[in-house]
Amino acid sequence: MTLFILPVGASPRVGQPAPSFNLPSSLGHNLQLQDFSGGWLVLYFYPEDPKAGCTIQARRFEQDLPTFGKLNTRVVGVTMANLGPPCDGPTQLTDPFGELGAAYGAPTGSRQTYIIDPQGFLRRVFTRVNPLSHSREVLTVLRELQQPRKRDG
Repeated sequence: MTLFILPVGASPRVGQPAPSFNLPSSLGHNLQLQDFSGGWLVLYFYPEDPKAGCTIQARRFEQDLPTFGKLNTRVVGVTMANLGPPCDGPTQLTDPFGELGAAYGAPTGSRQTYIIDPQGFLRRVFTRVNPLSHSREVLTVLRELQQPRKRDG
């Protein structure tokens, strides 16, 4: 896959291929976008650990992981911080130089979320995130995106 570099603060558009990555993870090995093909992916960027919002956001995602699983969806957080004692919850990636954040248009220290479909295309971009309610908001949108489309006529 090609890594698309966008100006800082510019998000890739819905319908475009998601920018590729190959980054260290909290699982002890690098993860790539291709590792998630065939399923949905929620990729969320968050500020460095251990900010209170990070913990709240990660815990909300953690609470909802069984529901995400039923929707064939993995949740992965991305931070520029080292993967020391992590936020609780989902798998994490470290983006130490901010390259993936730049590719997705997520400024350093921002909270942004991207829903990627099983074919690797961006389906939704969230640029305003409330850590308390964001996981539920993402679940609502995922359910809408996964609804079979009705044909006219």
